[in-house]
Amino acid sequence: MADPSSYRPKPGQIPDSPGVYKFRDEHRRVIYVGKAKNLRQRLANYFQDLAGLHPRTRTMVTTAASVEWTVVSTEVEALQLEYSWIKEFDPRFNVKYRDDKSYPYLAVTLNEEFPRVQVMRGAKKKGVRYFGPYGHAWAIRETVDLMLRVFPVRTCSAGVFKNAERTGRPCLLGYIGKCSAPCVGRVTPQEHRDLAEDFCDFMAGRTGTYIRRLEKDMTRAAEEMEYERAARLRDDAEALKRAMEKSAVVLADATDADLIAVAEDELEAAVQIFHVRGGRVRGQRGWVTDKVEAVDTAGLVEHALQQLYGEESGDAVPKEVLVPALPEDTEAVSQWLAGRRGSHVSLRIPQRGDKKDLMVTVQRNAQQALGLHKTKRASDLTTRSRALEEIAEALGLDTAPLRVECFDISHLQGDDVVASMVVFEDGLARKSEYRRFQIKGFEGQDDVRSMHEVIGRRFKRHLQEKERTGEWEGASAASGPVPGPAPSGPVPAPAAAFPGSVPAGPQDAPQDGSREEDGRPRRFAYPPQLVVVDGGQPQVAAAKRALDELGIDDIAVCGLAKRLEEVWLPDDDDPVVLPRSSEGLYLLQRIRDEAHRFAITYQRAKRAKRIRSSPLDDIAGLGETRKQALIKHFGSVKRLRQATIEEICEVPGIGRRTAESVAVALAGAAPPAPAVNTATGEIIEEDDGGSTS
Repeated sequence: MADPSSYRPKPGQIPDSPGVYKFRDEHRRVIYVGKAKNLRQRLANYFQDLAGLHPRTRTMVTTAASVEWTVVSTEVEALQLEYSWIKEFDPRFNVKYRDDKSYPYLAVTLNEEFPRVQVMRGAKKKGVRYFGPYGHAWAIRETVDLMLRVFPVRTCSAGVFKNAERTGRPCLLGYIGKCSAPCVGRVTPQEHRDLAEDFCDFMAGRTGTYIRRLEKDMTRAAEEMEYERAARLRDDAEALKRAMEKSAVVLADATDADLIAVAEDELEAAVQIFHVRGGRVRGQRGWVTDKVEAVDTAGLVEHALQQLYGEESGDAVPKEVLVPALPEDTEAVSQWLAGRRGSHVSLRIPQRGDKKDLMVTVQRNAQQALGLHKTKRASDLTTRSRALEEIAEALGLDTAPLRVECFDISHLQGDDVVASMVVFEDGLARKSEYRRFQIKGFEGQDDVRSMHEVIGRRFKRHLQEKERTGEWEGASAASGPVPGPAPSGPVPAPAAAFPGSVPAGPQDAPQDGSREEDGRPRRFAYPPQLVVVDGGQPQVAAAKRALDELGIDDIAVCGLAKRLEEVWLPDDDDPVVLPRSSEGLYLLQRIRDEAHRFAITYQRAKRAKRIRSSPLDDIAGLGETRKQALIKHFGSVKRLRQATIEEICEVPGIGRRTAESVAVALAGAAPPAPAVNTATGEIIEEDDGGSTS
């Protein structure tokens, strides 16, 4: 625990300008980001007597080891920079709202030649028009099904669309009138785009125009005695009315607004948002967060606004935002929202009428969400805590292993040998910390040796990170390989002498693309309290030997054997047998199974990539276009191998020299083994459309 006075800036160093500040811990990780109108006044609040600080603030300042700040011109810039840094550094003491699910949106892909209506989740894409979010995907599909009678926009995937173009036959929706079938030229691209834009206008709340137009056309058709057309227009108008009825009118003045409500207690807070467009509730979402910083309702609202609109622009930011409490600097937040929208945004607390009544409903939803979350969290947290305590007791650990890493080896008969590392923190998967490895130290199948190599590489990288950041000062950069974590420990073997070790390559890189600059998550930087390996006594011994060779003696190791689910410890001849009903055993099984899943997924991907390779890939000067031309001309690699040089020269774009190179390369390459149907045992002959494998 650090003393805040040890890193308190000197008087006069801190400017009295607007800005954003960061607290860092002893490992240079950013643990808190804040903004201030006056940096000097705000930071002075953190360095008063610890007894006068809020308990959460006191924990933060005693965890921190340094503070730094950036001066900006305006408070709006400070708000934007604070949001960017919170998103970039993911500080542990900042309130961060996380959805408990991925909300579906109704999306119209206006960035395509033929826009498509579909359900989308995840990050928003440029050029796509979104409506929602919705609570359930089926609600979107029901609405779209009703609207396709009037706006027959394409809903098929790219593969189905291309197949229809190739065959000249539309899909079923094209035959029943729920798609205008642009794939076969029934409408021009511009006509189809006009339909998509009309669809978007209707979903955006401009509904009256289309219904009145349909009713007018229906009346004219009836007067002209075109009764079938009049009946169809009547049904179209009814379909649009039913689609509108799915979202009842809540604000009579056709308001576009977002209503945000907060329910909180001492430890947690829940936020609920209702998206109202055209006076109707078009979507709903909710977040729950731990109150890891000393923050009031106004602060929670400000954080919610940042998360909700930080990456939005245009109409995605409504004209009106209704909140239960105004942020501390309402004017700056309003200017920031106006900048995101491109026009004025009203940020206020509803005082009376329909909007206040609707806010009560949103508040009730927030209270229910918080109650439901606390019920689930209490059960899950209790179970996870009990599981970690049982593991600690069974393995003789001093404390519960809050960070557990599990390793697994995967291969297919000795080919494409890979390994996985999964991380569980506080009993929950931390997928951003997952890593995967290629076994490079040797060829063939040897799970024990593979485990030794992987453990060695992982913790050698950990020691290198410690040396690079100065956390280990037992050796200078010029003194050679990184030693163990303590001077008193055994001196490890040099890196070059480490059995099976190789310099870490791209296969060791984190999947989330994190960089290694100060304050960002670093590769292999944080050690676990427990290492679990998938296997029995030999694998455990190999893992322990790798740690010993690196001089690491403060990390526990165990293995979980699949046959009897026994837990093996280093140097013990007998396994530890946990009860079948043990929560600790269940957690170890979950961790082991996750490592196995991650490893086999990577191994299958590598095998598939190898199988898809072609003898043509190694021919110098033969690009993808000419390879495809050769396969298209001859039908398969088998027939290309049988062709003469003159026949190869007949392919457009293939000259004599290239044809000779192709013939020589294929003559020297052994033909692939015949494919076998594993169900029937028959040999599958390569067909005319064979692949290039």
